[in-house]
Amino acid sequence: AELCGKHGFVVAPFDTLSNPVVLIHPDEVEQISVDGLSADVPLMTVPEATDEEKNDYQVDFSNFHSQLTAGDFDKIVLSRSSEIEKSVEISPLQLFYKACKLYPRMFVALVSTPQCGIWLTATPEILLEGNAGQYHTIALAGTMRKGAGEWSAKNRLEQQYVASYIAECLEHVTTHFYESDPATVSAGQLQHLCTDFRFSLFDEQHLGYLLQLLHPTPAVCGLPREKVFQFIKHNEHAARQYYSGFMGPLLFNGDTHLYVSLRCMQITDDKYKLYAGGGLLKESQFQSE
Repeated sequence: AELCGKHGFVVAPFDTLSNPVVLIHPDEVEQISVDGLSADVPLMTVPEATDEEKNDYQVDFSNFHSQLTAGDFDKIVLSRSSEIEKSVEISPLQLFYKACKLYPRMFVALVSTPQCGIWLTATPEILLEGNAGQYHTIALAGTMRKGAGEWSAKNRLEQQYVASYIAECLEHVTTHFYESDPATVSAGQLQHLCTDFRFSLFDEQHLGYLLQLLHPTPAVCGLPREKVFQFIKHNEHAARQYYSGFMGPLLFNGDTHLYVSLRCMQITDDKYKLYAGGGLLKESQFQSE
């Protein structure tokens, strides 16, 4: 709701009480030529999880999954992070350009502010986009590698939970919306199930209220949302910070393009910290997650 009537480039965390929402009001907007940049950046291999990381995830999985088997939650998202030591200094701008080349159909952003640090994301998940009162959002859930076969019942149910939640949110802000059938969409080497929603919103001063309803979606949190959100905050081993938050232009020159901050990493002086997560249902198995 704090974004009502605001405009600029938003960088929002998963938990707005633990990390600040950053709203960038540019004094200048500059287009920079990429002629001097090269995509010839070595791809780094994420090291296999250490015994400590595996143990932490096992503990979290057991704790989170027990809430599902007890019937307290319908879905919960469990995330983890992994750190890579910098062996060679590569400029964040070079990494941004490499990500643009690797993922031409995703939202790729590089953000650096004193409040949030440096983050690079390449995400396929639209939180909210549109202009002139016409808006679009998606329900994106279920994940498997390309060519892995048919969607499992678990993945279809997970996607249905997210789509139903978004439909309920839209009923609070619009009298009519269009909902597509779920379809398979590709994102790099992975594919997801996606449902499109299109709707009218005539009072754009209230976009902040809609964002408050949508974020965090069950795709990155779970259901029932508030109970699951509090559980994640108090039980997940690593704080998410800006992972599974959202970022992008809000009513910037009239356009809004906000994306959920998935497939992202935090860049520090000596490390790259990568984040990932997966949706758990009662049917989930530790090894497959």
